[in-house]
Amino acid sequence: MVVVFALVALAVVSVLVTSNWYLWRRLFRDTTRGPGTARRVGGAVIAGGWVLAVGALVAERAGAPFRLQQILAWPGFLWLALSMYLLLALLAGEVVRPLLRRFLERRAGAPASAGPAGQERIPAGTAPSERPEPTGTAGPARTDGPTDTVGPTDTDGPTAGDRPVASDEPAATDGPVGAPPPAEAPAGSLALPSRRLFVSRVVAGAAAAAAVGTVAHGTYGVLNGPSVKRVTVPLAKLPRAAHGYRIAVVSDIHLGPVLGRGFARMVVDTINSTQPDLIAVVGDLVDGSVKDLGPAAAPLAGLKARDGAYFVTGNHEYFSGAEQWVAEVRRLGLLPLENARTELRHFDLAGVNDVAGEDEGQGPDYAKALGDRDRARACVLLAHQPVQIHDAVDHGVDLQLSGHTHGGQLWPGNLVAGAANPTLAGLERYGDTQLYVSRGAGAWGPPTRVGAESDITVIELASRQA
Repeated sequence: MVVVFALVALAVVSVLVTSNWYLWRRLFRDTTRGPGTARRVGGAVIAGGWVLAVGALVAERAGAPFRLQQILAWPGFLWLALSMYLLLALLAGEVVRPLLRRFLERRAGAPASAGPAGQERIPAGTAPSERPEPTGTAGPARTDGPTDTVGPTDTDGPTAGDRPVASDEPAATDGPVGAPPPAEAPAGSLALPSRRLFVSRVVAGAAAAAAVGTVAHGTYGVLNGPSVKRVTVPLAKLPRAAHGYRIAVVSDIHLGPVLGRGFARMVVDTINSTQPDLIAVVGDLVDGSVKDLGPAAAPLAGLKARDGAYFVTGNHEYFSGAEQWVAEVRRLGLLPLENARTELRHFDLAGVNDVAGEDEGQGPDYAKALGDRDRARACVLLAHQPVQIHDAVDHGVDLQLSGHTHGGQLWPGNLVAGAANPTLAGLERYGDTQLYVSRGAGAWGPPTRVGAESDITVIELASRQA
């Protein structure tokens, strides 16, 4: 087991090192003419970003002073998102790079026919390193300049010949005094970067702009608050009197070093604006202790619904002191359902602990929550993770409400989350049981969402008898 863990850790480190070397190469080495300040600063930025990111993750899990967590969280977590999209954008740029170079080569035009004395005319814009050596002289050919080779030589990076040459600089002679000098490109054209350097800068600049824009837009979406979705769910056992009953479902708020009291107030105001009959908070409320985040969670006391607000634990509660948080949400007026059930007027509402609680002897207990209920009544179950649907089916639950997936949060994370969960987001049916998965209101790690908009969902129950 230790050997397997070591191999996995080695593979992860290797991937990280390789990908970050690639970032440095494409963003800083290939866009500069040689070693210098820009390359050193680029290396420091990439290394420093990962130091902050790892520090933010470790500080959160280790319970470091909350102020330190806040200092590390913003730059560290944002770097995680930014580096991922820089990598994706640069990889996409590998497709564009040869196409752009071909375009520029065609635009420059094919070499013209030989000029007087057998000299080949050189198109404008040709870099010094790309000029043909003069022929017909008695002197030896120059060998001190870079040459185009086939092999492992980097053909996308700048070459030594990319150095700008002033138009009044005396031409170098390769042969004896009096030998005709090589033909020159039009004055001023040599001051431009070579095509290779130009392409590298265009691709790197476009990749950086795309990555920064993507992360900025995704972060704004989270900080601006979740949108409201409305979904109608018909239940066969729901009586006609309960037709149109509204349950506001919110999950994965993730109050912590980044999202604090202001965000919690925004979520509460959004939920209350929907005027629900019942509120279901289905886990991952916090990332931190009651001591650090109690003030941030205080606005939850303002949740208003005719039949109350209910809470079940998520896996992050068990990283943050689940027992203390259950007591805190109860103090704030929410009703925790710890493997418990309450009989409402028209249906049963049950809740089970998250599977992460099994390590602490507080895992889900379906028999306790559902074992002795009247199956003639409709039953709605609150369970944080979608994978709990299979136990819900076995116990005759009509509707399970979950979160946990964040809808993938950062594309293409949806591919990973979709493979690990039976339902990524939305409503699906499993036998006689329906499962609704919310994308969540907040975000974990980077306060950023791409391709997975945050939401609060109003489930409107429909009676088939109506």
